[in-house]
Amino acid sequence: MLIGEAIDGIKGYCKGVDFVSGEPIDDATTRDKVTYGAEHLGEPCTGIVTCIWPTADIIRRAGELGANLIVSHEALFWNHGDRQDVIAHNKTYFAKKALLDEWGGTVWRCHDYIHSKVPIDEGGRYVDGIFYGFAWKLGWLDYRCEDVPMSLDFKIPQTSGRKLAQHIVRSLGLNGTRLIGDPDARVSRIHVPMHVTGDAASDTREISYADANDVDALVTMEFVDFTTSEYIRDAGMLGQNKCAITVGHFNLEEPGMEYMTHWVHEALGNDELPVSFAPMHDTYQYVCA
Repeated sequence: MLIGEAIDGIKGYCKGVDFVSGEPIDDATTRDKVTYGAEHLGEPCTGIVTCIWPTADIIRRAGELGANLIVSHEALFWNHGDRQDVIAHNKTYFAKKALLDEWGGTVWRCHDYIHSKVPIDEGGRYVDGIFYGFAWKLGWLDYRCEDVPMSLDFKIPQTSGRKLAQHIVRSLGLNGTRLIGDPDARVSRIHVPMHVTGDAASDTREISYADANDVDALVTMEFVDFTTSEYIRDAGMLGQNKCAITVGHFNLEEPGMEYMTHWVHEALGNDELPVSFAPMHDTYQYVCA
C-alpha cells in the first residue's frame, strides 16, 4: 500500500460531510492537507503513527518505529492552514523542517474528515471520531446524550466537581487540571463546549445553554478568564451547583486520535500495516509554590 492510498483509505472510511456546513468536504478548501512530504505519496507505506499534533518528539518516535506516515489532527507549523511562508525565517521552523527531512516521511492532517463522523458506533451508526474517543477514554460511552450533536453532553452517575476533575486527570493521564466554581457541586449533567474564548456572542450562548439545560459541569477545551468563566464562578458562589474543569484543547481531543488506531486497519482493508498511536502527553506542566 502506498502512502497516498493509505490517506485515501482513511478519507473514504469517514462520512465526508463538513460538520459545520453539512456539505460534502471539498478537498480544495479542507484543512485536511498533506502538510509535509507530498513528494513521498507514491512510496510504499511502512507504517502509520496517529497523533493529536506532530511535535518534534512524535516525529522522532515515528522514525524509531519505522513509520513513514504521520496522521495528525492539528496543524504541523503552528498556524491555521500550515502556511510555511509566514514562518519561513523562524529558527524553530528551520529546526523542525530539518528533523522532518531527516525522518523522510509524510505528514497528513486529518481534522475535518474525522470530525465528519466514522462508523465506529454500535449498529454501524456514524459518530464524531474525536469526541467518541474522548467518551471512550473516560468510560462514558453509555452516558452520552444522543440528542446532542457530536455527543458533547453526558449524563453520568452523580459525583462531586472535585472527584470528576480527579477522574479526568487519571483517565487522560494529565499532570493536573484547574477547577472553577464550586468543587463540591453535585454534578451529573456534563457539557463540553467547543471553544470558550471570551467572545461575547458565542460565550453568551454557552451561558444560556448551561442554564437552560441544567448543566452542572463544563469540561472545556479553551477557557479564558472572561464571560462563561465569570458566570460559572458566580453561579458556584450563589449555590447554583456549577463548576468547570479546564482540560485543554489538545488534551481533550487526543483520545480521538488514539481510538483511531482501533479502526484504521478496517478503513484500509489491511491488517498487516503497522499502526501506532504516539501520545503528546499533557500540554501543561504545573508549578506549585
